[in-house]
Amino acid sequence: MEFQQYLHILRRYWRSALATVLACVAVAAVVTLLQKPTYASTASVFISVESGGTAGELSQGATYAERQVKSYVAVATSAMVLDPVIRELGLDETPSSLKESLVVSAPTATSVIRIEAQNQDPVAAAEIANAVADSLQTAVAELAPPSADGTDLVSATVVDDAPVPAVPVAPRPAVNLALGVLLGLMLGFGQAILRSLADTRVRSTEDVEQLTDAPVLASIGHLTTPAGRASDAGGQHWANGEAYRRLRTNVGFLGLGGERRPSFVVTSSIPNEGKTETVVNLARVLAQAGESVLLIDADLRRPQVAARMRLDAELGLTDVLAGRASFADLVIPTGPGRLDVLPAGSIPPNPSEMLGSDAMAQLIASVERHYDYVLFDTPPLLPVTDAVVLSAQTGGAILVSRSGVAKRAHVEEAVDILASSHASLLGVVLNDVAERSREVYQGYYVEARTK
Repeated sequence: MEFQQYLHILRRYWRSALATVLACVAVAAVVTLLQKPTYASTASVFISVESGGTAGELSQGATYAERQVKSYVAVATSAMVLDPVIRELGLDETPSSLKESLVVSAPTATSVIRIEAQNQDPVAAAEIANAVADSLQTAVAELAPPSADGTDLVSATVVDDAPVPAVPVAPRPAVNLALGVLLGLMLGFGQAILRSLADTRVRSTEDVEQLTDAPVLASIGHLTTPAGRASDAGGQHWANGEAYRRLRTNVGFLGLGGERRPSFVVTSSIPNEGKTETVVNLARVLAQAGESVLLIDADLRRPQVAARMRLDAELGLTDVLAGRASFADLVIPTGPGRLDVLPAGSIPPNPSEMLGSDAMAQLIASVERHYDYVLFDTPPLLPVTDAVVLSAQTGGAILVSRSGVAKRAHVEEAVDILASSHASLLGVVLNDVAERSREVYQGYYVEARTK
């Protein structure tokens, strides 16, 4: 993945990532509060070797002492050293349990052994460290081989007594919280990447561009409207009005360089992606620009155009195709500008056959001569073939995809269906994009207006 893709993932899942970080910090804080204070105190023992007075003998003695230090580090936690400590201090422990509270080490290239004792009582920590140092001193005297004159060849001397600590070494709130933040960032970013990989829904224009070569004609922001009614694209929701005007501008470029027909279908891959909302508002902004527009509700299964535009109509397209009435009798003039609407009419038992009939072809040819734009609202592509049948008879199809609803497989299948039927996919409208993206888009136009 590129850096921009990681930023996109973080912007998409920042809430869950932040929640993960806060949860890890909370856990670290709880652990810190529940953890009992632990104190540590350290005593130091120096290991020396009796040697001659020459430089060579002194060097050999120092080297021998360093080698002996490694052995006495192990001896410091043996039962030989710890049993006397337990008896002296009256500890209710075994050498094995006492060993767990000791940290014995030797700094590199030195003859010093450091004995650190940890305990929840600071006084006990100091007493144990000093007692182990004294016991190790006795053990070294017992274990060291005598020299030729009977004196001890190796001796141990306590050079630093263990003081009573004033500050605990654990818990360390700052370190624990920092680790909590670090772990939270790792887990938060990890879960964001996993969710991104598992999420196959189309959310952004980048997702659409990966699925088809057709252009993204517009990105429409999330908008809550009254049920059964299209939004006023030119009114109070100004940012979306600009998005629809951008869609209108891009629609004006469709077909340039080839055969350009004024009719096209607006459809979606699955239900509930906002195709009717999009086609109604597109028809309005086209009419506002002075174009003559005809909006035909060709969704003969679940027609919604008349209800959304609050038109009282029982007759419509199916009645014209069946010859029960003429187009001129049933078309409904509405505003703004010259916007005419032909409702769906009575729901037939054979929608696909009616849309693919000669009567439909004749109607399309007729209205194309009288209107600048003829828009068809059709059913989704995947459940039924109505949109495919009609797309092949018009200038093509505009596919509406709702951000966060349509999956990539749905869009890919819809694109393949149109391609296999030799219908042109004119472009894609990404609908209901996140509020954050809409604010960025709106800010661009607000800045432009203030200049």
